[in-house]
Amino acid sequence: MTVSLLQLIMTLLTFTNDVWTLPAPSSVIMESVDMRHMLRWPPLQATCNTTLLYSVQYQGEFELEHQNGRWMEAPECQRITLSHCDLTSDLGSDSDYNIRVRAHCGSQRSAWTKLSPSFNRRQTKLSVPKMTVMSAGDAIQVSFETLPQTSTVEVTIWKKGEKLQAVMHSMPAEEEVLHIAALQEGAEYCIKAQTVLHSGFRSNSTDTQCVSIIDPDAPAWKTPTTLTVTVIITAGLLFVLFWSIVHCHPETCKTHFHKQPLPQSLVSATSHLHRQNTCGVKGLNQEVTVYISKPNSSSTLAHPAGDTLIIIVSIELNLTKYLTPTVYHKYT
Repeated sequence: MTVSLLQLIMTLLTFTNDVWTLPAPSSVIMESVDMRHMLRWPPLQATCNTTLLYSVQYQGEFELEHQNGRWMEAPECQRITLSHCDLTSDLGSDSDYNIRVRAHCGSQRSAWTKLSPSFNRRQTKLSVPKMTVMSAGDAIQVSFETLPQTSTVEVTIWKKGEKLQAVMHSMPAEEEVLHIAALQEGAEYCIKAQTVLHSGFRSNSTDTQCVSIIDPDAPAWKTPTTLTVTVIITAGLLFVLFWSIVHCHPETCKTHFHKQPLPQSLVSATSHLHRQNTCGVKGLNQEVTVYISKPNSSSTLAHPAGDTLIIIVSIELNLTKYLTPTVYHKYT
């Protein structure tokens, strides 16, 4: 009898030593964003001859009411080295869940640390959905990235300038892509969206995006290709024209650039002008001639002060001859 009692005491002491020599995790929190539920705790600061491991259990409404308060082991979070556990697939209903975690070091185990308060997935935070909008013929395609499970997306569309006539489309998160067809050709449509949970909780709306509806019969490549070809052809023509002018031989250019006759008024005016000075400009192969004449006078040599003179400058290039407009100068 005495021996049996001593063995029982030793067993209890061994069990107590295994349990309570390892401290329990602390500061257990739940981070839930877009219906992804991540349980976190800081790594345990304890001396362990082997690797510290952690295990997680949960208890929902079903376990409390129909399974005598049974605790369920999270399959992906048993004896793990990480200090976090993804419980997204385990917390499958909108009920309150009790969650707890403990540490292992070899045969030693810590006490359980319970999440407080209990967690309900309706407490998740919803981020603004990532939306992409594209036009295709007379339709618009709206696509989304990584939507929360069991949520829906409400897409609101309206013709630009007519927001009061906006139409709302609802799409399950699993579909990810929404097609809106039979839109007016040439019109511009604006779109925004938000995520909605079954509980009625909503995310903030996306920024508004606007797209134009092009001719549904026109190929999608037609507009950008036409613009690109036009730019290339125009640039090519300008290059050829510039190159031709720069490299044009004088004799060849004379056949393309014809000298225009002077107006009759200048022809009659220059018939009695006196050539005052002629000079050549080095390097330009041109001749500059200055004519000076007094109106209604046959003399071009003496010009008393106060007289009005006509000065006409003639510049003769290697291609043609240009006569400047009449210039009036008054001597003082």
